[in-house]
Amino acid sequence: MATSGSAIVIGVGPEQGLGAALARCFARNGLHVFISGRSEDKLHQVASGIQQSGGTVTPIAADATVENSVRSLFDQICAHDDIIQVAAYNVDSNIPSPFLETSTETFTALWQQNCLGAFLFAKHLMSIMQAQKQGTVFFTGATGSLRAKPPFTAFATAKAGLRALAQGLAREFSPQGIHVVHTIIDGVINGERARRQFPEYIKTKGADGLLELEAIVQTYWAIHQQPRSAWTHELDLRPYKETF
Repeated sequence: MATSGSAIVIGVGPEQGLGAALARCFARNGLHVFISGRSEDKLHQVASGIQQSGGTVTPIAADATVENSVRSLFDQICAHDDIIQVAAYNVDSNIPSPFLETSTETFTALWQQNCLGAFLFAKHLMSIMQAQKQGTVFFTGATGSLRAKPPFTAFATAKAGLRALAQGLAREFSPQGIHVVHTIIDGVINGERARRQFPEYIKTKGADGLLELEAIVQTYWAIHQQPRSAWTHELDLRPYKETF
């Protein structure tokens, strides 16, 4: 398959997860995809599936919360010497914990994964896209990006910080041709993690009560293709029966 640039997806885990689905979408549309996460086994599973479908992909294990790890990741990406058309920061770590039971370690870990990692990612990516004068970057948010609800106060604090980061980047870099997008996933994704962690809850949602992976990635790709005279900066996605 001929490629027309590259894509980056940070936060790729199981094959039935949003990170992997985004990687498959970008590869399907002719981009060479760099995928990154902490599990080499999961990365290679996702990469194998993309290759079997005719796409091209480079899996790179990295910890988004460690500055040297992120620097090494981008060194490898830059060695490819290609235009980065689209990138997604999709790290989404959540630990339910009532506030008085939330340890400093838990609060810090959630902030590092959901917010600090996005900052480190953006520091490298924005300088590349600034030189290109083009590119789309997605930051995957959650319901907690807009409101904090127990027992997810620590998680919401981190996601609110991610949203603020995306807002600042959009205001600074949009005039330079870089499309910054914050997507609020307001509901449960029909993926491996949800089905493993709370299968009984999944059953109660009924038909189309979960966010389908393919439906989400179709929206990401459509936004990436928007003309710059009418860019979306923030949107929320939820199943039709989800309350809000």
